[in-house]
Amino acid sequence: MNKKKTVILGGMAIIAVIIAILCTQITIFVIQPIGSIPDGKTLVVSRLNKMQFVDSADAMCDRIQGGVSLLCRSMLLGTVARNATIYLRLPYSKWLYDISTGGKEFDG
Repeated sequence: MNKKKTVILGGMAIIAVIIAILCTQITIFVIQPIGSIPDGKTLVVSRLNKMQFVDSADAMCDRIQGGVSLLCRSMLLGTVARNATIYLRLPYSKWLYDISTGGKEFDG
């Protein structure tokens, strides 16, 4: 194998490892517009237990309890605020929220 191909394959391997690390260590956490956060938010946070790569409090409540309640949503938002490191704050993304919930809609 020539040197150019080796460098390209090595670079691709490094990129793949970085992507794998990022996808297992961070979560894109979407907060839909609700009373206390009327515009919603999208956060890039450190991954906590039971979080997926793209997740939301509503999606987690639905997975854990089979539905969404204000109490569950509030508890999960508080847990993320206390225990996760927030790396980046972005505007709300309905597209990412829909990915997190599998297209299910929950009242705000």
